[in-house]
Amino acid sequence: MQAILGVLFHSLGGVAAGSFYMPYNKVKGWAWESYWMVGGVMSWLIVPPIAAWLTVPGFTEIISSSSNSILSFTFLMGLLWGVGGLSYGLGVRFLGMSLGNSVVLGFCAAFGAIVPSVYYNIVPTEGKVSFTDMLKNSGGQIVLLGVLVCVIGISVCGKAGIMKENELSEDKKKESILEFNLVKGLIVAVLSGILSSFFSFGIEVGKPLADAAVKAGYNHLFANNVTFIVILWGGLTTNFFWTTILSLKNKSYKDFTNPNTPISKNLLFSALAGTIWFLQFFFYGMGESKLGNGASSWILHMSTIILTANLWGIYRKEWHGVAKKTKLTIAAGIIVILFSIVLVGIGNFF
Repeated sequence: MQAILGVLFHSLGGVAAGSFYMPYNKVKGWAWESYWMVGGVMSWLIVPPIAAWLTVPGFTEIISSSSNSILSFTFLMGLLWGVGGLSYGLGVRFLGMSLGNSVVLGFCAAFGAIVPSVYYNIVPTEGKVSFTDMLKNSGGQIVLLGVLVCVIGISVCGKAGIMKENELSEDKKKESILEFNLVKGLIVAVLSGILSSFFSFGIEVGKPLADAAVKAGYNHLFANNVTFIVILWGGLTTNFFWTTILSLKNKSYKDFTNPNTPISKNLLFSALAGTIWFLQFFFYGMGESKLGNGASSWILHMSTIILTANLWGIYRKEWHGVAKKTKLTIAAGIIVILFSIVLVGIGNFF
């Protein structure tokens, strides 16, 4: 039953993560940095402490009494992940829900499974699996095989994107993806996938915060909400810094007072997107507490997001008008990525 609940919670989190960008598509007349800033403030600054206050009321005492090394390293992981989150938005903006999420999350799933082991190879930690350990045992070898298969799946998805670009006119491409750009999209998607995986490591590094919440008597189901606050501070720092620069450079800060745009609706949809975005990790924390395996939780989370995002891509007709061969190619790429996630999950189990 615990495992079933874990899968259910991760599935809810994956649906939220795969769906959060949809409200942004309802924003009219605003620059990307304007609605991304509003959504970011909501998802990284406002909603997390509210969730923690409702589930772990003493979270401020737990954070203030934690060591500086734990807080600073957890924050650093959030900072790096923030760059990944920032480029994630650009990846979806240029590639669309289907292709963008497949590439970003494929990389994210793979690197999220191996990045912690690389660190533990540099800084040996009792009870933690290093990269060298992975090379020496069958479970680790299966994980690395899964990473290789994942890269193959991403390459197939990239091939589908090239086929789509060659088949459709510029007007057709922009019917479903307003700013479609394959080259820009693939570059930022790869960057995003690698750096976004650092959230997984942030959860591992910040585990003492969650443990302290359990020790203080709070429900272990919500203990990770304390860790998320510190990680998301890092994400907020990166994203707010960059969107502010873009806002000043493009003078898009005028969006917030532009009477020719539906300001109230834009704020509402941006805030809704940010709230939905945070829910992925609210449910992720609950799922991880039930499964008790960080790497496998991360893989399950990623696979659900990829499936959800591609369903939205179909709904938005992002592959409408392309040849059957192109549709089969993107479908094959997604299947290969999902298979790689299964391999990584099996490897982590062993």
